[in-house]
Amino acid sequence: MCRNIKTLFNFDPPATDEEVRAAALQFVRKLSGFNEPSKVNEEAFHLAVKEVTEVAEKLLASLVTRAPSRNRGVEIERARIKSVRRFGAKGN
Repeated sequence: MCRNIKTLFNFDPPATDEEVRAAALQFVRKLSGFNEPSKVNEEAFHLAVKEVTEVAEKLLASLVTRAPSRNRGVEIERARIKSVRRFGAKGN
């Protein structure tokens, strides 16, 4: 799946509306193969983003877990460390 779509569930603070919409946009881009749709496909593309956003928001609101919320700062640092291990430090 698309690497740009990040996990949005069980974070403190919760995912913002913009983060959910960005994930929906990436999903629709992946499915359609368009980064930006042509004029003829523009309406369908934007409708799909809107509908996927709505479904994602419903999903996130309905999920339940007993696990403690993850801290965004900690997760960002873990991802940075993983990236350095995989690709090396910047400037190499």
